[in-house]
This record gives sequence, structure tokens and C-alpha cells, in this order.
Amino acid sequence: MHGGNVFEIDALRLLVTVAETGSFTKAAVRLDYTQSAVSRRIASLEKETGGPLFERLARGVRLNPAGRALHRHAVEVLARLAGAQDELAAIR
Repeated sequence: MHGGNVFEIDALRLLVTVAETGSFTKAAVRLDYTQSAVSRRIASLEKETGGPLFERLARGVRLNPAGRALHRHAVEVLARLAGAQDELAAIR
């Protein structure tokens, strides 16, 4: 990896959403982004990680091996952050 913003929460959330929807367009709708913003952000994420994370298909995208590896960690990180948020909310 080349460092930088690969581990930003928004980037991880975007990766997971694109993987879930199988589409940059559907991910954009779900997250209230433009499709071009999603494409640019995924391109930036791919640059940061050193290569493609998705296979571009005739209709949509799917994770490649590198994408699946990062996705696995992203899901875990996002779940842990949600758990921390819930725990802090219960304390307050």
C-alpha cells in the first residue's frame, strides 16, 4: 500500500456499499453521492492501495481478490466503530 487515505472511514464505507450493491450508481444513490464522485473516490482508493479493487463488468462491478481482502477488514472495522458508538451512547 502507498499510505494515505485508504483507511478513512468514508472510503471504507464506500467500498462496502459498492460491494453490496454491485454498482457505483446504486452505491451513489444509497449514500447520496453523485455517480462521478463514487467513481473518483474508488479510483483514488485503488491508487492508494496500489491497484484495482473491483472487476468492471458489463453491468456493474464485483470485488477482485484485493478488494475482497480489504472489504473483509472494512466490514470488521466499521462494525467495531459502530459497537464503540453504541457503547459510548449507553454510557452517556
